[in-house]
Amino acid sequence: MNTLIGIGISIINHTFVSQLATLYFRLYTFDPKNMRIDIITVLPELLESPFNHSMMKRAKERGLLEIHLHNLRDTTPYKQGQVDDYQFGGGAGMVMMPEPLAVLLELLQKDRKYDEVIFMTPDGLLFDQKTANNLSLKENIIIICGHYKGIDDRIRQHFVTKEISIGDYVLSGGELAAAVVVDAIGRLLPGVLNDETSALFDSFQDGLLAPPVYTRPADFRGWQVPEVLLSGDPKKIDAWRHDESLKRTEERRPGLLRDDGKGE
Repeated sequence: MNTLIGIGISIINHTFVSQLATLYFRLYTFDPKNMRIDIITVLPELLESPFNHSMMKRAKERGLLEIHLHNLRDTTPYKQGQVDDYQFGGGAGMVMMPEPLAVLLELLQKDRKYDEVIFMTPDGLLFDQKTANNLSLKENIIIICGHYKGIDDRIRQHFVTKEISIGDYVLSGGELAAAVVVDAIGRLLPGVLNDETSALFDSFQDGLLAPPVYTRPADFRGWQVPEVLLSGDPKKIDAWRHDESLKRTEERRPGLLRDDGKGE
């Protein structure tokens, strides 16, 4: 418990306090709430590998995370599995049709209530740790992977509750972006990481980049580990890590400090 209190005291980004307090509580009490994520895609094969290895495999095996892949072509009412068509008004590129998506979404929503229906799109809100924290507290999520020129906007207007981008660039489809989001969410679930507090020390959890880390040997080719890390003094070590986090953030991502009121 002392470790959790110490972490809480060190938080300086107040926009994270509510979410992190909930994460602390879940980790300390080990609330093994099951999460279900349904992913709608035209290329489910692209997502099989990311979810069958490492942390996501562990999350599924421990019954903490269910990931269901739905091939949109399996439920389309059109012949030959058609899911896209030319866009009205002309222009290059096909658009994913509204009916196949609406049919599958309504089919899923008949069985359970979903907290979010997320569309992965380059013009969505930029995905960050705060968003990952928030989504990790949900129970049921749908993620729609776009393709071609995107999806018919009527689906975005009437079904989608959140639109997410993982960066200012364009991918061939939303599958890889969805994998990034699921991994970021899944590792936060209690019981997934062997060290339950590990996720709380990640970069961005307190609005700062993580400090440098070192392991054995203490002397490698004459390159020494900072003495403070070998001191055995938790207060000095925490202070050093915080200072290094600030320094690294100022050097590499100064916008984080300005955005959160720590800089100019």
